[in-house]
Amino acid sequence: MIESLQLLEELERRHEREALEGMTYEVALQRFAALWAEARALGVDARDDWLADLEPDLAIARALNGLLPST
Repeated sequence: MIESLQLLEELERRHEREALEGMTYEVALQRFAALWAEARALGVDARDDWLADLEPDLAIARALNGLLPST
């Protein structure tokens, strides 16, 4: 459980600095292209309605938080 948002943000900043340190534009572009190819191979399409995929998760979150179902 995350108790300190400030600590989490610092952890994310440090990880980003370390993970991307020294990365050139060409390497970043190659990484993006590889991730894009993998997504396409898995059948992911950016045009799909990704909000529809969230509906079951949102329904559970509403129930757990005691909110009324979405209409």
